[in-house]
Amino acid sequence: MNLVLQGPQASQDSLDRLARLAQPERVLRLGEHALRCEGVIFSAELKARIDDAAYAAGVDASFIEPGRRLADFRLVAMDMDSTLITIECIDEIADMQGLKAQVSEITEAAMRGELDFAASLNARVALLAGLDASALQRVYEERLRISPGGEAMLRAVQAAGIKTLLVSGGFTFFTDRLKPRLSLDYTHANVLEVADGKLTGHVLGGIVDAEEKMRTVGRVCAELGIEPNQAIVMGDGANDLRMMGIAGLSVAFRAKPVVRAQASVALNFSGLDGLLNILQ
Repeated sequence: MNLVLQGPQASQDSLDRLARLAQPERVLRLGEHALRCEGVIFSAELKARIDDAAYAAGVDASFIEPGRRLADFRLVAMDMDSTLITIECIDEIADMQGLKAQVSEITEAAMRGELDFAASLNARVALLAGLDASALQRVYEERLRISPGGEAMLRAVQAAGIKTLLVSGGFTFFTDRLKPRLSLDYTHANVLEVADGKLTGHVLGGIVDAEEKMRTVGRVCAELGIEPNQAIVMGDGANDLRMMGIAGLSVAFRAKPVVRAQASVALNFSGLDGLLNILQ
């Protein structure tokens, strides 16, 4: 097994100390803040020990089978809020109503898997009723930022001829704008109902929940003529687990503990472009 160690603030001393714990056959430096340990004898005990030590040192530790490369995959599917972008859009929209704290609390509980996602989304959207729809544009222009490393990761993925899917429990207002901005191939999200220039507090059509996210990844894979194990799926919340579960590689990005525990690899400190070191 190979072990990739990386972190934007990681010192060579920290990386070398973690590498010694792994007792690899070889160590290859991937840059100033990353290295790959090759020929590691994997065990659950070793993984737990390295995971704990790496997290304490601000380092991402990713075990990966030797020979796995970005070129092995044909699709990268991403959650939007708190994954491809740094914010939860619904929380920022709610801030325009003076309700951010109330909505954020519901969002956090839903992302931890403590609440039914569809019910929690309907409850949060209901609180937005009467808000001028121009607030959505303000959130997009003033608050939406691409997560660190996101654009570099996408450039590399697209250069490799890999298709991209943004599938979100958020809203089409934002995915529709990110699609041309980032040259994404597919997007799927919830539709906020607007009447007379104001949000009605309702979502049109079915909710993009965990099941729909998984179905969407499956549909896009079928359209591309590939198997789901040829997809990389990235997410942060409990509603991403179903689609991550059918992927060939699942990536937990700055994720909730329940997601980190089930993902193939976790990026807690690195940007989204940390994927490139893992599959180098």
